[in-house]
Amino acid sequence: MTVQRMDNVAIVVEDLDAAIAFFSALGLELEGRAHIEGPWADQTVGLPNIQSEIAVLRTPDNHSKLELTEYLTPPPIPTSTPPPPNTLGLHRIMFAVDDIDATLARLRPHGAQLLGEVATYQSSYRLCYLRGPSTTILALAQQLP
Repeated sequence: MTVQRMDNVAIVVEDLDAAIAFFSALGLELEGRAHIEGPWADQTVGLPNIQSEIAVLRTPDNHSKLELTEYLTPPPIPTSTPPPPNTLGLHRIMFAVDDIDATLARLRPHGAQLLGEVATYQSSYRLCYLRGPSTTILALAQQLP
C-alpha cells in the first residue's frame, strides 16, 4: 500500500483569528472552522482532555490544505526563543507566489518578519524565508520570467 495523498499540514498557533488573517492575506481561502474535543481527540493526539479550535484553509488551486490549531486545554507550550531555520523537525512551509514583494507587503501588517533577505537563485527564482504566526517559518518563491 502506498500513500494516497497528503491531506494537510497542521500548525499550532497562539491566536487562531490572527493566523487565519495572516494566511488569508497570503492568499489561502478559509474552508471551515470547528471545535475539537472528546475521547477520540484525546486518543488521536495523545493528550488528555483536549479542547481546541481548528481552521482549515486551502490554496487557490485546491491541491493543498493548511490546518491551524489553537489549543484551549491543555494550554500550548510556548518556545522561549523562536527556533532558527536549522532546528531539527519541521523546517518550513513553502508557497509559490506571483509577486514576492506584494506578498510581503500584505503579510507585514500581520506580523511577518524576514529572516534574511529576498534572494535570487540562478536568475530563476526570487526566494525568502520569513517568520509567520507563532514562530512558524515560511518560504516564498517567485519564479522569474
